Amino acid sequence: MKITVINGTEKRGVTCKLKNIFLEQFQSAEITEYYLPKDCPSFCAGCTSCFMRGEETCKDYLYVNTIEKSLKEADLIVMTSPVYVLHATGAMKALLDHLGYRWMSHRPAPEMFKKRAVIITQGVGAGAKSTAKDIKDSLSWWGISKIGVFSGILINDIAWDRLPESRRKKLAYKITKLAKRFAKINYDKPAHTKLIIKVKFSVSRIIQKKKVGLDNEYWYNNGWLGKSRPWKS
Repeated sequence: MKITVINGTEKRGVTCKLKNIFLEQFQSAEITEYYLPKDCPSFCAGCTSCFMRGEETCKDYLYVNTIEKSLKEADLIVMTSPVYVLHATGAMKALLDHLGYRWMSHRPAPEMFKKRAVIITQGVGAGAKSTAKDIKDSLSWWGISKIGVFSGILINDIAWDRLPESRRKKLAYKITKLAKRFAKINYDKPAHTKLIIKVKFSVSRIIQKKKVGLDNEYWYNNGWLGKSRPWKS
């Protein structure tokens, strides 16, 4: 089993601790981790080159392609981010922006329709759910149906060792429960594709039938403008 972890910060804080507790349930897995912004240090320039001329023309292609290749090969994707001003970290957002061309409405990777993912986030007060949503929006539009979410609230501190023991136990119990649920999955079988993903695909397909250019060619070559579907291949 392969797990790819995208850490939204290089800081080894509470989010990292929770991620490590989660990964304890996958002792035999091959785990590849990326830390942002170190492993993808540049912001998306908004040049639209990836959309119009292909992802390989992006100025940051070497960084983005390395991470995307790992995501495609993974059986389970884990995305982590602490709450920054009620949302995901800027580094995480920058990576998601870079992968905009992989949204359903453009050139989704067929591998993503069969995958599972987990989002781990936490904050002192509000914002954990909105942070998770920042990431979940992209995962869903990539084609992933099975997405688990852990959103923890620290209440009174930002350091794990300074949290009350009762709070640490509660957080550890909650994320371990989620980890055990995902550890029981048979990853030899592709994830079930939910109706909402199929609806997004159908709407995108209608749009692609009316377009010309790189996206349209991609859909045509995959057979998606016909009867082929990525969750059936």
